[in-house]
Amino acid sequence: MSPNYRILFLAPTGFFADYGCHVRIRGQAEALQARGHQVLICTYPGGRDLPGLTTVRPPLWPRGREMPVGSSWLKLALDAALTPTAFVAALRFHPHLVHAFLHEGALIGAALARLLRCPLIFDFQGSLTAEMLDHRFISERSPFLRPLRWLEQHINRWPAAVLASSYHAVRLLTEEHGLPPGRVQALPDSVDAAHFRPPDEQERAALVELRRSLAIPAGRRLVVYLGLLAEYQGIDLLLHAARILADDYPHLAPHLLVMGFPFVDRYRRQAAALGLAERVTFTGKIPYEDAPRVLALGDVAVAPKLSATEGSGKLLTYMAVALPVAAFDTPVHREYLGDLGIYAPPGDAAGLARALAALLDDPQDAARRGQALRQRVIAHYTWAQAAAVIEATYQAVLGESGHPVYTPDGKRKPCRKR
Repeated sequence: MSPNYRILFLAPTGFFADYGCHVRIRGQAEALQARGHQVLICTYPGGRDLPGLTTVRPPLWPRGREMPVGSSWLKLALDAALTPTAFVAALRFHPHLVHAFLHEGALIGAALARLLRCPLIFDFQGSLTAEMLDHRFISERSPFLRPLRWLEQHINRWPAAVLASSYHAVRLLTEEHGLPPGRVQALPDSVDAAHFRPPDEQERAALVELRRSLAIPAGRRLVVYLGLLAEYQGIDLLLHAARILADDYPHLAPHLLVMGFPFVDRYRRQAAALGLAERVTFTGKIPYEDAPRVLALGDVAVAPKLSATEGSGKLLTYMAVALPVAAFDTPVHREYLGDLGIYAPPGDAAGLARALAALLDDPQDAARRGQALRQRVIAHYTWAQAAAVIEATYQAVLGESGHPVYTPDGKRKPCRKR
């Protein structure tokens, strides 16, 4: 039996919110606690508390204020507020490990791990500078880009182990950033396949009523998207693909259900300008707990994300609900969907329209792909499987299984058992 650990999660984000990295943090924490470990989450002031998870937030910051999504100058102030909160919480909690999310968390966590003389684990979800470029927070010509890349390189090297959100990220870290392969462990995003599942017959009437409440026209096939609304997520291209579908495939006449935030009004105006006001429904933020029910309305799911380094956890929710998926052809999308996805060249709206049309035009093949994708999730991408990988990593860095242990400066040393 493995030992039980006290684990300090450093989450420099407004946990919990209903998207991406928050779902990853939540899934890991709940799965680790189910295996008998104690998890304390240090996070920003925003977000909502979840039953069963203990969170600590900076005390001198107003609650309820909207937290930034992605790169923002406000995060510097939030990180400054989070740092002393994390130090005080750690001194009280006495963690065996510091498990940091995002590069800001790893930066704070490195200092904290040195103080406590415990290992730092870094959950790597994508390149810091690539995200800033994706969000147009900085440009390729910015004088800050080179020093930020230097900082990112050093942050990547400090942890005792790095948990990378995809095998593509493992290659990025080992081949481009030069990390020793033994220091990097692939930990793909996962999903609760009992929560996200296809609807049963008893739920059909409620789904009909839900569809009516969203004013989705009767008889139309439905394409669903769930995630953040931003240019790097491909929402602009998705709307152009919807216009092409309406023009070039009138016999399919699909309706598009776009679920997520922020910038809902901006994209609603863009849809109207494209003549899609009657073909697209924007719901705004969908609570995580409600997401399976709304996804179950769909016939086809779409993943237009363009980022070359970030994960794409939304795919797993689609797959678990047994939805066939049309996606841009990126390494991370290929990793999750394999040969079961229908792909378009990245950035090609017409190609995305063709991929969606292929699924909509052959419902039997689409259903086969959806069922196979759900089986792929159950076989490879559950939180219980992820927790086992995380626990093995903890054992390795703490010396429980005889593996080498790394200090924050990258040197190997024997580890005292705690």
